[in-house]
Amino acid sequence: MSSVEPPEPESALAVADAARTRWTLSGIEAGGRRVPDEIAVAIVHDASTTVVMMATPADLEDFAVGFSLTEGAIESLADIRDMDVVVQGQGIEVRLWLTPTRAGHVTSRRRRLAGPTGCGLCGVESLAEAVRPPRTVGGRDVRVEAPSLLAAMENLSAAQPLGRETRAMHAAGFWTPADGLTAVREDVGRHNALDKLIGARVRAGAIDAGRGAVLLTSRVSVEMVQKTAVLGAPILCAVSAPTALAIRTAEEAGITLVAVARSDGFEIFTRPERILT
Repeated sequence: MSSVEPPEPESALAVADAARTRWTLSGIEAGGRRVPDEIAVAIVHDASTTVVMMATPADLEDFAVGFSLTEGAIESLADIRDMDVVVQGQGIEVRLWLTPTRAGHVTSRRRRLAGPTGCGLCGVESLAEAVRPPRTVGGRDVRVEAPSLLAAMENLSAAQPLGRETRAMHAAGFWTPADGLTAVREDVGRHNALDKLIGARVRAGAIDAGRGAVLLTSRVSVEMVQKTAVLGAPILCAVSAPTALAIRTAEEAGITLVAVARSDGFEIFTRPERILT
């Protein structure tokens, strides 16, 4: 049975009212629409800005933890001593204070980034960093019934309150055959949504992702596979198609890559033995 975590109270800040004029063949109609908001979010490690991203102002502590993990700033939640969310005049800062050992590591490899909405590899300073080898996941014995995975993707759509309200949000969810859809996070950026999901699971103490699947409402590019590998999920399923590099990276990481998920089926690109058809 699904037990999706309820959205944080700050999710109310994620949408806004916009006036609009609707044109159809029948005529013109004035009215309004709920639209997603996006704001500059700075992730700050020990008083120095690591990255500034355009993101939906919800679940920002999850975002900061997930981004810090997937970018290698931290290795676990234990590397964070304290965390604050501070609203500034032009955006929001999420301030993380790291343990002394980890702080030295971040200082030695710091890179200041300024990226558009959901930018996944902006500011990477070398080709090797952009296509770094992914972590290898476990879960070789994981087996999932194909109809169950398809149903999980349908449940993901139902678990997107901001998406239903605005029609302009990505979502990332975590699902296991035993527990159903246990967490969903939304953002205007697909990378941000996945980082928020990873941060949410880590902060909730849900360390072992080796029995489940990451579900995405977006296409699958290489960094989405890399982030899934950091989480340790053996299956990645998305509604849109993958890139060729994403397929190669999933194979290298040991991830079963499922994509082009529709109401009547999906396509399996790597490690098909985990999907019982």
